[in-house]
Amino acid sequence: MLTVHHLRLSQSERIVWLCEELGIDYDLKLYNRRTDNNLAPDEYKALHPMGIAPVITDDGFVLGESGAIIDWIVAKYGDRGLVPDKNHPDFADHLFFYHWANATFMTNGMMALVATRMMGADQMPPFVADRMAKSWAIVEKRLGEADYFGGGQLTTADIMMGFQLTTSRAMSGMSIEGMPNLQAYLKRIGTREAYQRAMAKCEPGMPPKLD
Repeated sequence: MLTVHHLRLSQSERIVWLCEELGIDYDLKLYNRRTDNNLAPDEYKALHPMGIAPVITDDGFVLGESGAIIDWIVAKYGDRGLVPDKNHPDFADHLFFYHWANATFMTNGMMALVATRMMGADQMPPFVADRMAKSWAIVEKRLGEADYFGGGQLTTADIMMGFQLTTSRAMSGMSIEGMPNLQAYLKRIGTREAYQRAMAKCEPGMPPKLD
């Protein structure tokens, strides 16, 4: 049995959303953050050497990292159209945003978070602010070109991108006023039954941040 270990308010929500989109059987275990430092509890850290989310266990095998886990699941359980074929016209865009989500977009967000906490928002290094501005501009531009990051339909690129656009933004308080393409995209995501089920399971009692 595939088990998804979900740390509340973390990137592991991606894996729950993927499982719901694929309609596969899985076991979900929720872990609350510590009250003293808001980090993962010891039992979560013990799952994997990195001690961070996401983590899955599957037939005794333990795996971390969002992209690796998504690749594992779709390879083992099927992708149900969430991964375009290499000959599909959307394949290159899908690949870009699938990898850009964590390699650049999430990394820039983490740099901004650390800079803000250490120096204050008004002291953020210019190169960090510039990278953040460029990242969000890329998001808005892409969603004016296509309904989804991977093209004309939902792909695993969207599942990778979702956390930074929703739950992470809920924690930071960032507004998306003036980003009509992103606003429309989040409304589309919010109508998906699989997404609704996933978020109800991941964050019970917390409405998804879709505005």
